[in-house]
Amino acid sequence: MKINKFTGVAAAIILTFTATAITYSQTPNLVKRITTKTDRFDFGAGGTIIITGAPNGSVKVVGSTKNEIEIVAEIEVQAANEIDLAQLAEVTGFVTDETTIRTSIITVGVHNKFGLKKLPKKFPKSLLALPFKINYIVTVPRYSDLEIDGGSGDLSVTGVEGSMQINFIESKAYVEIVGGSTSVTVGSGSLDVVFGSRGWRGRYANISVASGNLNVRLPSTLSAEIDAVILKTGSIENLLPDLKPRERKVPFTEKSILAKAGVGGAPLKFTVGDGTLKLERLEQPL
Repeated sequence: MKINKFTGVAAAIILTFTATAITYSQTPNLVKRITTKTDRFDFGAGGTIIITGAPNGSVKVVGSTKNEIEIVAEIEVQAANEIDLAQLAEVTGFVTDETTIRTSIITVGVHNKFGLKKLPKKFPKSLLALPFKINYIVTVPRYSDLEIDGGSGDLSVTGVEGSMQINFIESKAYVEIVGGSTSVTVGSGSLDVVFGSRGWRGRYANISVASGNLNVRLPSTLSAEIDAVILKTGSIENLLPDLKPRERKVPFTEKSILAKAGVGGAPLKFTVGDGTLKLERLEQPL
């Protein structure tokens, strides 16, 4: 199954979920409705979970010892009246595409092709541009691989030991990395990356922020080849006194650090376009 950012072709209908809370609030010219919906199903360790987030909204992923996936989605829609809210609520949410080794959680709504294909013929065009948001909390088996695409919103990944491929357009992000290969890209905002102190078992990591701040915390026992680079404006703050230049005649600068940690090993690449890059010691074990 092919999934593009903010698009999905996964199922013909939005699944039936359990609504746990509905709240209303009044904003200028628009009424807001917030509905919490949940889903839970079995899923074994070692599989891949794909999350296609909303254009606006957070994604929080938590590793668990249970062989199941639990989804809690806080869905916010806005419209001028209750009739319009009801129409938007019918086409806004998420679907899942499930197999024994791979599960996709896909946001649906008026913003993507899946939603547009399923809109009623008389669906008001005036509702297509109205704002909505979905905040996800997804609990997954600890030993899982992750693929996450997000728009604008917070990101948190904790307690997951597996490969990760993450892309967010704008975010305040926190990601714990323990094992597997890792690729994390944030367009703008901040990214705090923590490598596990009990021994990083990854093959490589490629972490980048186009515009903003990247903070990297590394354990004292780490052995790796480190590339830290500022592409345009900004500087690197290196608080790791034990790092050694990989090449004796290529010194560290505020724009570039090519270093060896410990005895060397897997490559770690940290890149910032415009902003700051901070390398520091991990003090507390994960």
